[in-house]
Amino acid sequence: MSKLFSDKPKYFNIQYVNSKNSIIPFIKDIYTPKSGDRILEIGSAEGGVLKAFTDLKCICTGIELAGYRVDLANDFMREEVNNGLVKFVCEDIYDIDPNSLEKKYDLIILKDVIEHIHNQKRFMNRVGEFLTDEGIIFFGFPSWRMPYGGHQQCAHSKVMAKLPYYHLLPKFLYKFLLKSFGENDSIVDGLLEIKETGISTKRFEKICGETNFKILKSIKYFIAPIYEYKFGYKTKVLPKWIASVPFLNDFFTFQSYYVVRK
Repeated sequence: MSKLFSDKPKYFNIQYVNSKNSIIPFIKDIYTPKSGDRILEIGSAEGGVLKAFTDLKCICTGIELAGYRVDLANDFMREEVNNGLVKFVCEDIYDIDPNSLEKKYDLIILKDVIEHIHNQKRFMNRVGEFLTDEGIIFFGFPSWRMPYGGHQQCAHSKVMAKLPYYHLLPKFLYKFLLKSFGENDSIVDGLLEIKETGISTKRFEKICGETNFKILKSIKYFIAPIYEYKFGYKTKVLPKWIASVPFLNDFFTFQSYYVVRK
């Protein structure tokens, strides 16, 4: 998995194809993106997700905290940047005044982002300020309790990268295990932070209710759509008899998609 993440052109293309073939079809019965629509992605990485929207002539903005990823996005999407279809900024969403925007956004995308955010309730309230009155937010995220919900596939040790569920251990045992297999401080600290911010589908839905977001559409995947492009696995929706059981479904939900609106 770490090799895949390090191959940035390949990963950009995977994100692009997944956005085109999975995310856009999922939101289309609620909102159909069209030329001139304003799209914001928070945590835009190298820009692959937004590429599917610039293809439709949407006007896109990508916000990303990692400067090197903004540089890569500007490189990979140089033509779209030069044509005014997309811009990438290295900034924190809390440092941007939504009232300073000329226009707000028709769609906000958070793909594999919410599970990294501290104080998710505050974040949801903040993001809502960037939407038009009829705007929607797309969320895609792995359930915390799924086999690799701790993002341990990022570990350097082959054993630690492939071992499922051990991120659910108490923090001190989790840290001890990672250290025992030679993980460096940067990896350990990163994985421990995800342990603090990881989110279940039930908690996400509760936060939506507390922040006055209405869930318009949702789906839980046993095999995430992006796995088709990463590993060649065919997408599988979580069976309803499991998906309908709170807590239990989190152990098998490799990815959830949600569309919400204020």
